Amino acid sequence: MTTADPPARQRRPREEAARLGREIYERDFLPQVEAGHHGEYVAIDVETGDRAIADSESGAADRLRAQRPGAVDVLVE
Repeated sequence: MTTADPPARQRRPREEAARLGREIYERDFLPQVEAGHHGEYVAIDVETGDRAIADSESGAADRLRAQRPGAVDVLVE
């Protein structure tokens, strides 16, 4: 028996992904990020709420995609 691949996630319009990412960031991560990670970047998968923090935008996005290979709509703040 063969297991089917999960369906591919659809990409959201950029504006919607940005809005959702900001909502998640402000609601769930802002206090802890600003307290202990000043000047760093946060990449957020807007589908799952998973996040990664790094010193650069690309570093945060790369870390997030390493832990969540299917991340489609990623916002970096």
